[in-house]
Amino acid sequence: MARPTQARIIEGRPRTLFFKPCGHLPESAERIALKLEELEALRLADLEGLTQTEAAARMGVSRHTFGRVLAEARRKSAQALVTGISLEVTGGSHVWRRPTLNITPGVPMKVAVSAEGPDLSDPVDPRFGRAAGFIVADTETGEHVWIDNGAAQIAAQGAGLMATQAVADAGATVVLSGYVGPKACEALEAAGIAVVQDMDNRTVEEALAAWRETLSDETK
Repeated sequence: MARPTQARIIEGRPRTLFFKPCGHLPESAERIALKLEELEALRLADLEGLTQTEAAARMGVSRHTFGRVLAEARRKSAQALVTGISLEVTGGSHVWRRPTLNITPGVPMKVAVSAEGPDLSDPVDPRFGRAAGFIVADTETGEHVWIDNGAAQIAAQGAGLMATQAVADAGATVVLSGYVGPKACEALEAAGIAVVQDMDNRTVEEALAAWRETLSDETK
């Protein structure tokens, strides 16, 4: 089994998530997906002018990894500009770093994982807003509880906000999920909750282990 991708640290949300050539384009038009960590690499290297070593430290990755992320970001940006293809900023494997978010290694916290069932051996639900529920794990005691998300699942709209309220009421300071939509991300950040995406294709237990490894790597 391939080793899960380590989450990269991002320091701020982009103001714009979609760029396209002038004029009308059909919804089916080709687009290039620029990952959020790739945009962050561009920001640090090409806008802030940091060296790759400095930027790698800011993102919590090795210089070699940062170089690969930056090269892919530049390639995608060039392809969009030269060929006139739309560019969408989305996805990736990352964790937000904000001054208000308590994600300090060693500090007790509650981590909410979108899950398909109430057991640690159940798969991570790739959806956040319409997840079956959330397993909230206490990093200090090792205990965990199940929060059913049935009401948000059947809601016509606002599922992400309802799920945000549920994990906030449970005292979570971190959310692990497959994908968290922009509105839910903003709501979670406003509530002081860090977001880690692309945690699907794992069990809840594996996702928690990957999260702990990310925190451990940040201290090295």
